[in-house]
Amino acid sequence: MSEFGNRMQRFFEAARRPLPLLLIVLGSLVVGFLLHAAVTPKRTAAPAADGAEGEAQRVWTCSMHPQIRRTEPGRCPICSMDLVPVEEAGGEAALRQFTTSEVGKALMEIETAPVERRFVTADVRMVGKIDYDETKLAHIAAWAPGRIERLYVDATGVPVGEDEHLIQLYSPELLAAQEEFLQAVGAVEALRPDDSDFMRRSTRATAEAAREKLRLLGLKKEQIDALRESGEASDRLTIHSPQSGIVIDKTATEGMYVSTGTRIYTVADLSTMWAKLHAYESDLSWLRYGQAVEFTSVSYPGRTFEGVVSLIDPVLDPATRTVNVRVNVPNEAGLLKPGMFVRAVVHSRLAAGGKVIDPDLEGKWVCSMHPEVIRDTPGDCEVCGMPLVRAETLGYVADEQAEKPLVIPDTAPLITGRRAVVYVEVPGAAEPTYEGREIVLGPRAGDFFIVRSGLAAGERVVTRGAFKIDSALQIRAQPSAMSPDAGRPVTSHAEAGPATRPALDPQFVEQLGGVFEGYLAMSRALAADDAEAAVAAAEAARAALGRVDMTLVTGDEHMAWMRMSGELDSLLEAAGGESDLQALRSQFAKVSEQVAAVADRFAAPTGPLYEIRCPMAFDGRGATWLQTTPEVSNPYFGDVMPKCGEVIRVLSPPREGGHPHE
Repeated sequence: MSEFGNRMQRFFEAARRPLPLLLIVLGSLVVGFLLHAAVTPKRTAAPAADGAEGEAQRVWTCSMHPQIRRTEPGRCPICSMDLVPVEEAGGEAALRQFTTSEVGKALMEIETAPVERRFVTADVRMVGKIDYDETKLAHIAAWAPGRIERLYVDATGVPVGEDEHLIQLYSPELLAAQEEFLQAVGAVEALRPDDSDFMRRSTRATAEAAREKLRLLGLKKEQIDALRESGEASDRLTIHSPQSGIVIDKTATEGMYVSTGTRIYTVADLSTMWAKLHAYESDLSWLRYGQAVEFTSVSYPGRTFEGVVSLIDPVLDPATRTVNVRVNVPNEAGLLKPGMFVRAVVHSRLAAGGKVIDPDLEGKWVCSMHPEVIRDTPGDCEVCGMPLVRAETLGYVADEQAEKPLVIPDTAPLITGRRAVVYVEVPGAAEPTYEGREIVLGPRAGDFFIVRSGLAAGERVVTRGAFKIDSALQIRAQPSAMSPDAGRPVTSHAEAGPATRPALDPQFVEQLGGVFEGYLAMSRALAADDAEAAVAAAEAARAALGRVDMTLVTGDEHMAWMRMSGELDSLLEAAGGESDLQALRSQFAKVSEQVAAVADRFAAPTGPLYEIRCPMAFDGRGATWLQTTPEVSNPYFGDVMPKCGEVIRVLSPPREGGHPHE
């Protein structure tokens, strides 16, 4: 029993005793009660924190370790990160918003940057090796069976010149063929004036066939002519080098018997080499056919070599996750050797829509097989004979046509696999407020990311402190980058569309429509195999082109029209001068390229145009054309293959007050 209880018991016992004793006990009880109250702890509320009376105590926690709770700012004892306030000023925020005070913003070290449109450059770095140019390799083989009498070049590494003798071959088959030729030539010379025409034709045909047989056995025209002059057959054949170069392979020896097709030498022309490079798949959006490439080799410190991309392999290597990139490299000085290790870089400048800016290719025409062949006007490649194509069709755009892409600093987005989230500063808020927004990113360009959609120019995004904001939202069980399903769906956002370009004069668009009508009539005529109608349509299109008032477009548009209309006029003039159907179709392919360029730059005034490609045209080289319907009507084959082709894109008329294809 407690002391207080004992005293109470003594009080009731004293109540039965005399009065003096009762008074003494009562006084002792009062004194004990007062002493008990003095030593018993008070059960009252703790005093309020310093500051305004009644203000709630602010609690600070760690974004990484939410179990840490402090009554004042500082650093986390576990990870040393700055503590952030759990209860922020500003009242209840939206589900995906984070609001803090100016002090909290400073402690969290939040920084923002504007979303802007600007051209960005990326340096794509690759490594690889130098190799032979396969198109410059000549394999010298026996054209007739026989025995090698002599090898004039008896070792690899020996330089040889074009038409230099390499092999002397003994061949009984060659001897018999020469005898046949001499007999056939003698029969032609023995013809009499009174012989029948049939006899004359058959005798000359036999002689021509014998000559062709000698050519197929490896004799050059000069050797055949010398044989005819001398009239003496030889069982020895001298084989010459078809090109200058270095003998890199020798597979035969003197005295060896060979059959038709046996390879004896391989001669490589080292004036042009290939650099076989490897590019990561993440860099493919920056690479284009025909791009300039710079590379260095440890063999020549401080020296930079240049080449041109001639192939981007369509197949990805699954082991290395890289794509092979082939570069044509001039090597007139012979410094580059096969097998050399090189480091390469491509300086790529990207515009909106994923096109690469290259001022050197503005308005140029390029061969799709030989990227080093670049011309100012349309035509055919002098190497392979293929029609040149516009540089724009290869993924390029000129400075004056380029639209700046929307970009943000690379520190802004929080990327979680398939998602990218940024925190956007809410304008006009009473206190610093940031809203989480899911966006679609394009490729990375140095210190920037290109934005496909989700942001608009002028908005400000958090570039430092975004992870702290995201962690604070996670602590509150609100939607964040790591927990997108913690609340309602992402709010709607602006699209990163292309910049608006100046509107076209309606009268100019109307006049341009006559050019397109003539072109489309030409396409229909060729599809119907009507050469005469196609020529008339080309002339009508040219006449309509001459009626277009160039003063209706100004500035850069005016200069572009002057250049493009001049090129189109030359092409239409050439088409109007053709009469052969196949020649007309070849010229039509060039006209189609130029008309598509006009539609891209200015307008497709006749309504939606479908650009269609036929991969079989011109012996598999392929060609494109425009028509008003998606149903294929092939102008390159006519009735032979009227449905060969597929739609590759749609060109739309200009919007009211705007430009086409926006």
